[in-house]
Amino acid sequence: MARPRPAPVGEDDLAPGASVELDVDRIAGGGEGVGRAPDGRVVFVAGALPGERVRAEVTEVRRRHARAALTEVRRASPARREPPCPHVDRGCGGCDWQHVDEVTQRELRMAVVSDALTRIGGLVDPPVSLGPELPTTAARTTVRAFVEGGRAGFRRRHSHDAVVVDSCLIAHPATAELIRDGRFGAAEEVVIRVGARTGERMVLVSPTAEGVAVPDDVLVVGADELAAGRAAWIHEEVAGRRWRVSARSFLQASPDGADVLVDLVGGAARTLAPDARTMVDLAAGIGLFAGTVGTGLDAVVAVEPSRSAVADARCNLEDTSATVVKASIERWRPDRADVVVADPPRAGLGRVGVERVVATGASALVLVSCDPGALGRDVSLLGAAGYALESSTVLDLFPQTSHVEVVSRLRRP
Repeated sequence: MARPRPAPVGEDDLAPGASVELDVDRIAGGGEGVGRAPDGRVVFVAGALPGERVRAEVTEVRRRHARAALTEVRRASPARREPPCPHVDRGCGGCDWQHVDEVTQRELRMAVVSDALTRIGGLVDPPVSLGPELPTTAARTTVRAFVEGGRAGFRRRHSHDAVVVDSCLIAHPATAELIRDGRFGAAEEVVIRVGARTGERMVLVSPTAEGVAVPDDVLVVGADELAAGRAAWIHEEVAGRRWRVSARSFLQASPDGADVLVDLVGGAARTLAPDARTMVDLAAGIGLFAGTVGTGLDAVVAVEPSRSAVADARCNLEDTSATVVKASIERWRPDRADVVVADPPRAGLGRVGVERVVATGASALVLVSCDPGALGRDVSLLGAAGYALESSTVLDLFPQTSHVEVVSRLRRP
């Protein structure tokens, strides 16, 4: 039986279940299209693109905005395409921008960052540019998947259910093999991690690895084993160095992306402070920037709260001058430095983090951001503290998705 079409929304009738037709004029930080309802309220529509006219069903209403599910594209953007992965039509929500061509994906990420720096950061004509192009398929070496019936899958769009898949467009071949052929017992979730340049592979299975069947070369560890004190890791090569990466530690989604990130951060640091002798690496992770950008400096302090990442960093940096400090940015007692590199979590530096940066006395800051809203807030806070944004470079570390990664260069006279 056909589902009846909801009645069109009236001027004063924006309610869940109503149908609204609108023109989409921009893209929001979460990748949703943005338009206005007849009553003037902003409406966020997932899957809609700038320049399109769409019909959508209202799912959530707030005082100043609403959210809606796309039901019909009345006028399509030239950038819209058929998703190249067959699992999108099955409901897989792992990649939210497969309906957008790759050139436009890059342009939209830059637009999102520019918008955040203008509306939230308070800048006029912010200096935003695109970084080098990166592979858009078959590159991702770390994948978090849900498990259903022992098989790996991804979250269904707008649902907590899993869509089991037998292929993945964005996964590195060594990762995709485990998605396709791995059997993960009674687990609820699996993190697949591959060293693309070393050939090492690992699966972290939650809550337990009981009943897992994968090729013999794959290191298998259960979340319960880690909780009991087991240590497990693989290695990857980035920027000419070999890195230990533990099961609970973070490394960028591909070594190609990590190489580009190191090049950009290092270039920004050298431009800002060519005579720097000391550096602080905030939210240092496994020591990626301390062990590359910090090479040759007199003193480098790497600050990181994660126990596993600290253990990795101490291993990875043992042949350098770096000192690894286990502390959150908020609890760290600042050291003096010529340059600060900061790669904070999604929420950004925030007020306390900016205070810690200021306390180092550094005139140069390289900020790595993974959320445009957080970048806008941090730039505003840093501006009040005397740091001026010189450039923001947008990277495609997560192709086929709306996720952004930005390297920003800030200077304080």
